[in-house]
Amino acid sequence: MKESGRKQGAAPPCAACKLLRRRCAQDCVFAPYFPADEPQKFANVHKVFGASNVNKMLQELPVHQRGDAVSSMVYEANARVRDPVYGCVGAISSLQQQIDALQTQLAMAQAEVVHLRVRQTASFSHHGFGPGSPSNSGSPSSKLMGSQAKPIFDMDMVVDQASFGESMWSC
Repeated sequence: MKESGRKQGAAPPCAACKLLRRRCAQDCVFAPYFPADEPQKFANVHKVFGASNVNKMLQELPVHQRGDAVSSMVYEANARVRDPVYGCVGAISSLQQQIDALQTQLAMAQAEVVHLRVRQTASFSHHGFGPGSPSNSGSPSSKLMGSQAKPIFDMDMVVDQASFGESMWSC
């Protein structure tokens, strides 16, 4: 059986030449970017852009930029196959919505931390731990242990202390 492709004993024809049912020349512009073992890669690019257009684009680019161009075309073609209307713009839009939602969640969490710190500071001031109080000297733990007669924290502040105590006292 006669071997099709470049030359006897050479690599099999690239995925592009296989799909286009043509002989794969040694200087085939598609061969370095569309190997025979990845036929779907070229099939999607061909479906979206057309082999002739891809050939023209690759020939117009310097060799060192062709790999990046093929990667971009493959990404866009795969996105168009998944979402024929929006393509990669749909994926970008979806990711942007996720970023917006996560930024909103982060802002809410940061606001809650500020709110809890303000409440905790107010509680310290209320119980004699303000900046002008006589028990303001020494370590933070001595401030907590200094007054045994009255409770230092309200019940909800005990939870706050457990959650934020480490970061607050490590300054």
